[in-house]
Amino acid sequence: MIHAEGYAATGIQGIVESVDVPKGSFYNHFASKEAFGAEVIDAYFDRGQEKLRAFLCNADMAPLQRLEAYFDDRIKALRAAGFVRGCLLGNFSAEVADHSALMREHLVVHFAAWGNFFADCIAEFPADLLARFVLNSWEGALLRMRAERSAAPLIEFKEIVFGKLLA
Repeated sequence: MIHAEGYAATGIQGIVESVDVPKGSFYNHFASKEAFGAEVIDAYFDRGQEKLRAFLCNADMAPLQRLEAYFDDRIKALRAAGFVRGCLLGNFSAEVADHSALMREHLVVHFAAWGNFFADCIAEFPADLLARFVLNSWEGALLRMRAERSAAPLIEFKEIVFGKLLA
């Protein structure tokens, strides 16, 4: 629900109704909607780590091939979804990072871990800086993709990253 509608537009009542539990049960597990949001951020990243490892830690492929395969997979999935949801971490960053220190802290940890996957994959470059740049550029392309409802920003991202930056 949060990925489709956004954090602010997703109410606790809708969440508990979707899983058919009483509203009081929500508060037995989470101190607040903000605490729930932080857990959602953690769960989203934890689920995504398997895909990151599968692509970026595959020693059978050259580092640039791993990175390109990862972004090809992400573009394919985003196209299949109609270019509407983007990355949940990016969505949370745009929507709540200015207002929630708790969720911002969780986002910082996960973006750093995500960047570390890129850094490990492209270690022959100034990896930390380049990895953060590639991740930041990808997140920007995802925001443009949502506005344009098109793969064009994602393809442009790939053309620059793989055709110029890492060529």
